[in-house]
Amino acid sequence: MPDPVSHIPLTSTPVGDGAASPSTPGAGDAPRTDSLEGLRDALFGLRAEVLLGGQRRLQRFSQDYPGDIPLSARNLAHYLALRSLDLRPIQRGLARQGLSSLGRTEAHVLASINQVTRRLAQLTGHEIGALNEEPAIDYDTGETTLQDNADQLFGAPSGARQVRIMVTLPSAAAVNPQLVEELMEEGMDCARINCAHDGPQAWAAMLKHLRAAEAALGRPCTVLMDLAGHKLRTGPLDFKPAITHIKPLRNLLGRVTEPAHVHLLPEGSAQDPVQTRGQYAFSLPKATLEGLQSVDELRFRDTRGKARVLRLREPLPGGGWLATLDQGAYVSDETELVLERPDANGRRARLESLRLGWLTRESVNIRLYKGCRLHLTRASLPGRPAQVSDAGQVIRCAHIACSTPEALDLLEVGQPVWIDDGKIGGQVESVDEGGVHVRITHCRPQGSRLRADKGLNFPGARLNLPPLSAQDLQDLDFVAAHADLVGYSFVESRQDMVALMDALACRGGAGLGVVAKIETRRALENLSEIILATLGRHRLGVMIARGDLAVEIGGERLAEIQEEILWLCEAAHVPVIWATQVLETLAKTGTISRPELTDAAMAGRAECVMLNKGPYILEAVRTLNDILVRMQAHQHKKSSQLRALRLCAD
Repeated sequence: MPDPVSHIPLTSTPVGDGAASPSTPGAGDAPRTDSLEGLRDALFGLRAEVLLGGQRRLQRFSQDYPGDIPLSARNLAHYLALRSLDLRPIQRGLARQGLSSLGRTEAHVLASINQVTRRLAQLTGHEIGALNEEPAIDYDTGETTLQDNADQLFGAPSGARQVRIMVTLPSAAAVNPQLVEELMEEGMDCARINCAHDGPQAWAAMLKHLRAAEAALGRPCTVLMDLAGHKLRTGPLDFKPAITHIKPLRNLLGRVTEPAHVHLLPEGSAQDPVQTRGQYAFSLPKATLEGLQSVDELRFRDTRGKARVLRLREPLPGGGWLATLDQGAYVSDETELVLERPDANGRRARLESLRLGWLTRESVNIRLYKGCRLHLTRASLPGRPAQVSDAGQVIRCAHIACSTPEALDLLEVGQPVWIDDGKIGGQVESVDEGGVHVRITHCRPQGSRLRADKGLNFPGARLNLPPLSAQDLQDLDFVAAHADLVGYSFVESRQDMVALMDALACRGGAGLGVVAKIETRRALENLSEIILATLGRHRLGVMIARGDLAVEIGGERLAEIQEEILWLCEAAHVPVIWATQVLETLAKTGTISRPELTDAAMAGRAECVMLNKGPYILEAVRTLNDILVRMQAHQHKKSSQLRALRLCAD
């Protein structure tokens, strides 16, 4: 069986040293790694390959570096060259001799290779000159550069913790300053504002509350504003028919014990509609409500033709009225109500006819099953479930709109489609003028519910959308003026990064930090060029957006790929944000699972960990803080920290 390293074109001649080199192996022969001399020759050849490979990669970015090439860019180029080779035979040989196996060289590649090469030369009595013909970051500088870059990007972490905690602010943060302060008290170092939600007024309120919390606690909190990007989403759903069964309260014998209470509120009311048993809420025109009197009645016939009377009882705060209904009634948006008022003779006079408005409408339920079809439409049609005949035959398949209809133009038959972070999957079966028909291949056995505003992924498809959407460019005006960092959603190439940096320069945001969110297959393929194009121009961070990324590359590959992203970014001294579904069950339900605890512990190898919003977000921040503090005594990046173990104590 051939040596696995034999495909590497190793050379024994060090580049530019001007010193005697070890004997050159025969043509096509790989140096043996079972002896010190063989390892020495292999290291000389490896070093030459890394230098040449690094130079070759950096040449493509010469226009991005008008001055000196940043040392971090050189180190990344060397790392890319190093990891393009199969190092396993060399690693085994080095480990056998008790030397560094080059497994933790990310932050200082050439310096580590130089150091091991010198040791092997000394052990074999080989004289070499200085290995300094190309600048290289040494061990200590490599470690501190990444730490300094993280401090400059995110700010220093709170307390004794080394890894920062980022929290996505919920909409409630715009109206609840106490929540923001409590998040900081529990350990939030960075606040994320998602520009796909809320708007400038709410964002400004969140920032106001954050600045107040900073002043109260005496420490800063970095603000990341995340551009929405060309997020492909499902469109809105249609509503169920506006029909409500108003029911008074009854006892076990069926007798009415209390009439139904009907809240009549002004149209466009911001009040939360009542949801409790025996309580109902509808809307009427504000002018009508202002003219009502307590002697008035609203008479109507319900959908069954039964006569009913709503009697007004008392005005409500905010301009509404409370009415009561003594008998059950089915009302719809077609139900006509007649407003009557007694005249001076006690006879009831008809004043006007009205129709109730619904403060809330329930969306239709679209449930998809394996084998069924879904029509993704170009037109903004409200989503509807499949239409089925009395015999159970599908007359019309379920349909829902795509938020970016132009993306459908480039899809072909066979293209995989994933919905809602991979909960629903299918393949394009046909394409027509109205959109694409998808055959569902993956869902829960009992069917999966399709909801509005859920992500659509078309793995591998080149959609050729502009780097920044019109909404992104508009939001950048606010971001450049108020944020510390801008999150670049769905960045995929060097050209995308250049477009963002140019847009920031036009808005006075040249000093803004940039976080490249890696969430597509193409972004993963172009990660090195995304980093190299940005180093030296902006403070840079990388977010591993594991939700979309898992859908794009397959969940079974995610563990492998997130490791590679961590290594690549460490080689470039670029801080990483570990994001998506960290302690998600805890944040949303208040309970925690063992796999999530392990995932959170693994997240400590990044420089920042992001939590998404949820009702129990404070508990999630508190738990994550505890996990990160405990784990940093045991693990730093790829290196195990050999702290004394309690289990080994006498």
